[in-house]
Amino acid sequence: MPNSRSSLGSLERSVMDVIWDDPAAKGLTVREVLDRLQTKRPLAYTTVMTVLSRLAEKGTLERTRDGRAWRYRTTTTRQQLTAEAMRDPLGELDQEQRTSAILHFIEDATEDELASLRAALDAVEVRAAGEHGATPSS
Repeated sequence: MPNSRSSLGSLERSVMDVIWDDPAAKGLTVREVLDRLQTKRPLAYTTVMTVLSRLAEKGTLERTRDGRAWRYRTTTTRQQLTAEAMRDPLGELDQEQRTSAILHFIEDATEDELASLRAALDAVEVRAAGEHGATPSS
């Protein structure tokens, strides 16, 4: 079953983008999120308030009191949430299907993306070797 935190709807994703793009990272109130979203499309205050509350319930955001308002801050990065969204369906596949899906994803990768992937694989191999007391292969 997919992780409810990683499966975001369109409006939830837009709200998360606003919060991730907050340079102060001190958290935003409903009004501040609404004001930033209003430039793209008209929304009701209560709609944004409901979305923020649901994201907090999912654990994607945390909220703290600031006077009479709530401030919402993210509990995860864009990259972590994207990884969770991909990991959930991949986790439901058997090893052969998972390998096939991953290979299909990288068929269209750029050279830069492939270099990043190689570096990430090397890091995983080094970490795994350290956990098992072995040296990584070359």
